Amino acid sequence: MSSSTLKRWLRPEVYPLFAALGVAVGICGMQLVRNISGNPEVRVTKENRAAGVLENFAEGERYAEHPLRKFVRNKSPEIMPNINSFFADPK
Repeated sequence: MSSSTLKRWLRPEVYPLFAALGVAVGICGMQLVRNISGNPEVRVTKENRAAGVLENFAEGERYAEHPLRKFVRNKSPEIMPNINSFFADPK
């Protein structure tokens, strides 16, 4: 890389952009690995692809009920519940 390219892109103002892009690429990579390794509908090997449509509901249920979904299942769908209850509930 030339010196002018480094001066243009490696400034402190650009660091948050690099961080955001790094997080986005990391999330995409994590989802890709999760789908390839755990999704029952993705078949990588030739033998598995030749099997056709499988009716393995237990494997699909295990994939769909991942730990994050189990964690948020009984939570209220609010981003800031304390602030919402402060303004919504008169005392």
